[in-house]
Amino acid sequence: MQHQSIYVASIEPRSGSLLVSIGIMEMLKGHYEKVAFFRPIIADGCKEDESVTFMIEHFDLKIAYDACVGFEAGKYVEAFAQNRQEELLEALIGKVSALHEGYDFVLIEGYPRDAFSHLFDFDINLAIARNLGTAYVPVLNAHEKTTEQILQELQITDEIIRQEGCYHLVSFVNRCNPDTIDQLKEKFQKEKPDLNAFFIPEHPQLNRPTLSEIEEHLDTKLLIGDTTDLQRIVHGYKIAAMGAENYLTHINNHDLVIVPGDRSEIIMLSLLSYYGKNHPNIAAIVLSGGIAPHSAIMKLIEDFEERTIPMMLVESDSYRTALKLEQIPPRIVASSTQKITLAKALFDEAVDKEKLRTLFKEQPEEILTPTMFLYRLVEKARSDKQRIVLPESDDDRILRAAEIITHRSIADIILLGDEEKIVRRCKALGIDLNGVQITDPNDAKMQESFAQHFYEMRKKKGLTLGAARDAMTHLSYFATMMVYEGMADGMVSGATHTTADTIRPALQIIKTIPGVKIVSSVFFMCLETRVLVYGDCAVNLDPTAEELAQIAISSADTAQQFGIEPKVAMLSYSTGSSGHGPDVEKVRKATQLVQQMRPELLIEGPIQYDAAIDEEVAKKKLPGSKVAGHATVFIFPDLNTGNNTYKAVQRATGALAIGPVLQGLKLPVNDLSRGCSVEDIVNTVAITAIQAHSKVRV
Repeated sequence: MQHQSIYVASIEPRSGSLLVSIGIMEMLKGHYEKVAFFRPIIADGCKEDESVTFMIEHFDLKIAYDACVGFEAGKYVEAFAQNRQEELLEALIGKVSALHEGYDFVLIEGYPRDAFSHLFDFDINLAIARNLGTAYVPVLNAHEKTTEQILQELQITDEIIRQEGCYHLVSFVNRCNPDTIDQLKEKFQKEKPDLNAFFIPEHPQLNRPTLSEIEEHLDTKLLIGDTTDLQRIVHGYKIAAMGAENYLTHINNHDLVIVPGDRSEIIMLSLLSYYGKNHPNIAAIVLSGGIAPHSAIMKLIEDFEERTIPMMLVESDSYRTALKLEQIPPRIVASSTQKITLAKALFDEAVDKEKLRTLFKEQPEEILTPTMFLYRLVEKARSDKQRIVLPESDDDRILRAAEIITHRSIADIILLGDEEKIVRRCKALGIDLNGVQITDPNDAKMQESFAQHFYEMRKKKGLTLGAARDAMTHLSYFATMMVYEGMADGMVSGATHTTADTIRPALQIIKTIPGVKIVSSVFFMCLETRVLVYGDCAVNLDPTAEELAQIAISSADTAQQFGIEPKVAMLSYSTGSSGHGPDVEKVRKATQLVQQMRPELLIEGPIQYDAAIDEEVAKKKLPGSKVAGHATVFIFPDLNTGNNTYKAVQRATGALAIGPVLQGLKLPVNDLSRGCSVEDIVNTVAITAIQAHSKVRV
């Protein structure tokens, strides 16, 4: 039985169905062009359902909110009370059918089972799923349950689903005890071989609020801090009722401290602890009773140059504030960056995606969306983790990207810098770099070893030992030597350095692949329904015909490596034999050289851009060509043309441009734009890791 939709539903309170929905949605977006999200039931009086708005915003679903929701809970109660449930179910079927017409896959998330437990003696989610004819995915809560209880619930759940006439796709058991999860899985495989289930471990941070949630729940006023600070996860609450001399021994990292604003000594001690080397780093201070610190204290706090502790003002007293904090339910919203990253990491680690995919209906993959491409990048990088060195640890974007990459197991990250400074900065930013290696580039022993090796390989070109030692004081040279020496598998730099700073050490130390005389670059241009490869748009100013041929071959190989079938278009202002001139002849000669060196490659040139990309134009200008109208790799005749074209396409179409990706080196080194985003860094690290998969050290 094949399905175009699945129905995910918690069967008990706090099972974490949203975590499962996030993981499944990411999978679906990696394999289908258009995916819809739907909730048949939403809470009464809810202006906008949080799960729906989260999925639309986070996964950039091209869908209107109203198309994603069914009816409020009260309407279901009324319909069943008046025996009009069939009318309601028909309306739901109509809504989901409309989604099927415009989308490749529909992910449906049910309403929490406990919301209806007092109204119905059956599971309303099962009734809806049965009438929608969709596969059912129950989510169980394993928190504080024994292995025997969990296995029994899995069996009972399966029997109930089948009795209700639904297709049981797979079960998710969430919030498992990390200490006993392996025993649980082993016993499940032995005793329940006919059932499909995945087991996700409990992680306490997902059950804790962020400062943003606290701000909303308490209706606070933010006195110190910004929106970035509000994404910190709070681990515990403390009321500062004791004297200053005992205060520091009772607080822990990531605590939220509740204290009236006139307790200046507590506020100042908190700041001292925050900047202290070996003292707790609290998450924030909530100033209770509506009392703000004295203006002199506020001026002193605002005078700190570095980021400081967020401070929020609340009207309620400390006791009532603490009671309200205990009532905050755990949530994941679009701004919960750390929680989302953690949820995805837990899903990735726990779920056999290949097995899960076989249970879904496979669609022909004639198109490749940016989301699909990025998803596959991450999955391919994760399949064989590589060590990637990031030399620019003084940039906050690098630190944030390192956290995401590490949590999602995309690569093993090595940061260059002073460990104490990096740890201090991460604490200030609320970043968890557990598992990240930090290497000191000022290590005298490493510097000298690298300098000696660099001197030996370059002394015939006039390099002195003194100059070699000076080079190793530069982060890019030091990091490149780490790659050369096998201490890292690749390097990504350029967030704060120029392209020349990144490429020059690579050319001098790593050098090009045997038979390749030129390092070039490509951009992955992620258009709405396909990903194209543009080369060279960043490195070579005016390549010769021989160099252009090598760029074409390298670009085709890069495309192939990243799952794009290479159909190479050698671009010019003329198509076929219609034009002449030195520029056209250069492209024509380069095309002939490629055909001689790699006769199996599909290549056309010289060809104009419109004939390369538009099938109708191609039929007129180059009828019968296997490349014209279907090109995937576009080779520009010079840097001026390539750089301007990629930027024009990017701006005119809103395409995502990933790159420049360097090619031709023995070992992977890649450059970032100095205006790069955290997402750009994550993507570039994933690309570098994939390049490292196929590199053989010579």
